[in-house]
Amino acid sequence: MLRQRKLEMNNGIAGTTLRINLTTGEIERILSDEEVYRRWHGGRGVIAKILYDEVPRNADPLGPENIFIVNVGIMSGCFIPAGSKVEFGSVSPLTNGHGDSNMGGHFGPMLKFAGYDMIIFTGISPKPVYLYLDNDIIELRDASRYWGMGSLDCEKQLKKDLGEDFEIATIGPAGENGVLFSCITHDFGRQAGRTGQGAVMGSKKLKAIAVRGNRSIGVHDLESLKKQVMEIILRTKTHPNMEPWQKYGTSFFVKWSNDNAVLPAYNFQTTYFEDVDKIDGNQLVEQCLISHKACFGCWMNCGKYTKAVVPGKPIVHLEGPEYETTATCGSNLGMKDINHVAYINWMLDNLGMDTMSGGGVTAFAMECFERGLITEKDLEGHTLKWGSLDDVEHFLDMVACRRGIGEWFAGGSKQASEKIGHGSEKFAMQVKGQEMSGYDGRWAPGMLLSYMTADIGAHHNRSWTITVDIEEGRESVEGRAKIVVYLQHIRPLFDTWCICRLFWGEVDVTAEEIVESLNHITGWGVTVDEALRTSEMIWNLTRCHYIERNRANGRAFDYPPARSWEDKIPSGPGKGKGVTRDQIEQMLDEYYEARGWDKNGNPTREVLEDLGLVFAADNLEKLGFLGKPIPGGIPPVRGKKYKPKAF
Repeated sequence: MLRQRKLEMNNGIAGTTLRINLTTGEIERILSDEEVYRRWHGGRGVIAKILYDEVPRNADPLGPENIFIVNVGIMSGCFIPAGSKVEFGSVSPLTNGHGDSNMGGHFGPMLKFAGYDMIIFTGISPKPVYLYLDNDIIELRDASRYWGMGSLDCEKQLKKDLGEDFEIATIGPAGENGVLFSCITHDFGRQAGRTGQGAVMGSKKLKAIAVRGNRSIGVHDLESLKKQVMEIILRTKTHPNMEPWQKYGTSFFVKWSNDNAVLPAYNFQTTYFEDVDKIDGNQLVEQCLISHKACFGCWMNCGKYTKAVVPGKPIVHLEGPEYETTATCGSNLGMKDINHVAYINWMLDNLGMDTMSGGGVTAFAMECFERGLITEKDLEGHTLKWGSLDDVEHFLDMVACRRGIGEWFAGGSKQASEKIGHGSEKFAMQVKGQEMSGYDGRWAPGMLLSYMTADIGAHHNRSWTITVDIEEGRESVEGRAKIVVYLQHIRPLFDTWCICRLFWGEVDVTAEEIVESLNHITGWGVTVDEALRTSEMIWNLTRCHYIERNRANGRAFDYPPARSWEDKIPSGPGKGKGVTRDQIEQMLDEYYEARGWDKNGNPTREVLEDLGLVFAADNLEKLGFLGKPIPGGIPPVRGKKYKPKAF
């Protein structure tokens, strides 16, 4: 009966949700609920609702009450541009709030082809296991022989043992050991990097998920979908931005960021790296590139399969480094050789740590060493100097193994600064416990506000405003909040649909076109405004979840470290530039007003009821954190539509 009902689903939904109790080994098959997907649009939306409903507010993120969810949304695996994503989610051990992270490659579509929309893991396995999915065959298998392997090594071994046609997601030793910024790895270099989802997998003794499937996905109107997407393919293949993306991937704007004073260098001490020409996209292509690489359903080929050749070390192969890794593990660590950056990228991938947080934590530790706050004795007789690959390699091993002082840094730079003290909190470059990604916001105020207010901690994928800041004027902060709110609605939509946002961001595929594709797949008749409203609802729910777990006014968690306003940029094109504390307060005030929240950063009953979140308003009120009514009421439209220019 379940199989028959699945066959009738011509709406992009594969049909089956799995609930797996890792403690008991019980596996339950459930029919995926179209109404849930219609309301929450899949991906991070469905994940947010389940986490809010099912995880106790006092649950340990690394304990048995936390839930780990895999969701592939509606559009992943369908005939659309870059329908390749999969979303992972749990209460984040790094931020203690809602956590989600997406990953490209081929894992998401393959899960759909096997017939599954979502997997919900509960409990903790008594021994290491991996999930084996081969169409209708579902097994929890012993992973003892894979436990302790690097992420990349484990994927290679599982493909050897099971077959090359399996798509595999793994964790590394960092995830096994509970490093709070551990990632999930797939396709030898694609990561769900942010919010510590790899640590949650590790806490549940879940080493990997291996999936193979050969079923089709039913859609509402295949002929219209094919016609529309073929037109998009023909148009975007000749778009002027396509060639540099295909040649360099994201690495081509390393130099652009340096020229525009947003590239972090030496733990965000400055925004100008004098040796940028040694680590930019040209050096990646000339020295490291083996071949171009694409995710499922994508002709942009922005992935770069590369090798790192460093004298005295083994030649290693990897995907990357892309921009974020080059910024956080290159200029931010003072690395002056693209091969060194690539080698650090490979180390972090195989250890199973997010390169953005991994680079940020290492840079923070380097500055602590420079200031004498940690010593060679703390580092087992080693130094930790800018530009030293050997020092980085030793330090990352300490962190992954939680050995010695590595235990402090395994919790991220915020937790480490709280242990180190001596004012180090000022330069622990994070928000809500998550390290900033590869942009300095001191002369890009919209970008700084994006970090400050991101629901999962500092991250560029929720809102990216650098070209907005340049166009609107970098000295002023006025009006930036409404734009950030809009971007925080439209950009996370891609994480609900489980598709890549680059075709929208870089080659001018419009939101209207993407929603049209969604309707060809589902038959729902959704409008862009309705989709944005769904995204706003999800954003408010994750905000409520964060406040309910952390029991304080939201504003208290929305500040960046003091370096962001106390230290002006010391060198390069942005020399002497920066924002003030008053401007930060102004941006927060304008942001909360634009969202219909009170000045404490708490959602009001009026805005929550407007979005259909009465239950969340009731919960905040019981805890004493419901936002105070706003004189004059909430704005009817939250956010100002703004499409940032491509590079």
